[in-house]
Amino acid sequence: MSADVLVVGAGVAGLRCALALADAGLRVTVLEATAHAGGRAGSWADEATGLQVDTGAHVVSSEHRNFLAMLERLGQADQILWQPRPVITLLDGRGVLRMPRWRLPPPLHGVPMLPRALSRISFGDVLSHARIAWKAARLDETATLEFDHEDAAGLLRAMGVSPRAIEWFWRSALLALLNVPLEQCSGAAAMRVFRLMLGRSGWHFGFPKLGLAQLYVPGCCRAVLRSGGQVLFGARVHRLRLEQGRLTGVETEDGHVLAARRCVLALPPQDIAALASPEPELRGLATAARYFRPSPYQSTYIWFDRPITGERFWARTWSPQNLNTDFYDLANIRSGLAGRGSVIASNAIGPQVRADWSDERIVEQTMREIEQFAPAARQARVLHTRVHRVPMGVPQPRPGTEALRPRVETAVDGLWIAGDWTATALPCSMESAARSGALAAEAVLDDLGRDRPDIAIDAPETGGLVGLLRGGRAVSSAP
Repeated sequence: MSADVLVVGAGVAGLRCALALADAGLRVTVLEATAHAGGRAGSWADEATGLQVDTGAHVVSSEHRNFLAMLERLGQADQILWQPRPVITLLDGRGVLRMPRWRLPPPLHGVPMLPRALSRISFGDVLSHARIAWKAARLDETATLEFDHEDAAGLLRAMGVSPRAIEWFWRSALLALLNVPLEQCSGAAAMRVFRLMLGRSGWHFGFPKLGLAQLYVPGCCRAVLRSGGQVLFGARVHRLRLEQGRLTGVETEDGHVLAARRCVLALPPQDIAALASPEPELRGLATAARYFRPSPYQSTYIWFDRPITGERFWARTWSPQNLNTDFYDLANIRSGLAGRGSVIASNAIGPQVRADWSDERIVEQTMREIEQFAPAARQARVLHTRVHRVPMGVPQPRPGTEALRPRVETAVDGLWIAGDWTATALPCSMESAARSGALAAEAVLDDLGRDRPDIAIDAPETGGLVGLLRGGRAVSSAP
């Protein structure tokens, strides 16, 4: 089989890369080990109801520039349902908070949220962020990485953030955004999130109106086929074939050899480590990849016989007694479910995952948490449930790992990598995966000597007063 480029892995990173290369007129062969594309952002039809369900409920933000650009290219941008206000509906032990959003220059955009926050924490708790806010406002991406050796909990305490603010805000925010508890979170990852919260105005959330994979998988695969390429399923790559430091092809688990002078490995770190470790030129990459641990999650879907809430989504603040972090009523998001009973999708992330619980116990606890927000669920009848247990949502951003995130280039001529865990200046996410896939495509086209437009969109940077404090320093968007 003849291909200009092999792309190994058909998740967001692999398909974004393959789409860009196909658009450039290259014949791309995509190799996917499983029976379907989408990877950790996949979806399929539920056997009992026919509803497209995702590996886990996913949310898109207005800052997902690369992911949204891919949807725009595929004609699917209108399949995101945006919610500008409120930014988020939050449930804690004292009730429901709806956080407003106003498009004001940073950091003034946070002022409308202040009265809501002051109903839960004191003005002193807010002021305790002065030192860390001043520090974060002056950082660029390169300087942010200097905090990678610290854990977020220790960093917050050292910067004077009050215990109440840490427990009420930081634990919940970083668990939801980074999938790890504070004590296991890189200080660099935490500071990146905080400085962008301070310095980005107008951000808000959106929800796929379709099954997640339906947004991008069919369109990307069609583009590959139209350019003369192919997408092969059940094709697990077992070994790289190298000669004198240059890639010559790959070998699949069933013994097939695919010859190619260029290949992008769009795989999670543990798979990269397995492929790279036998090759002397890639030992450093393999060693770095082994440091990235998976953050598991559980996603629970519950079908009701009637509507139980008018909300699209809500979140819970962290508590050791809680199971789920975020909840979505798909009946208020997907038009095909309008007027029917609620379908609630919820996520338990990282340390909240109860791997030893039965599905029945997970559903029972999820029901209690739904009823605390939507009491109408007590009168509704449950029609169907299912629990997804996902070994890895994202790699954990543990201390030391932000500095280890590799560039897309490798030490082997003709070989690149892509994935949410590479150096994208973004938290591990669908957006990081999309940006990494675009960066890999740019690198391949540069290696071919092709004239090309910019494909990867820069990671967001701070603006307003926060941007002025940063001093306009040049920022490397792929450290």
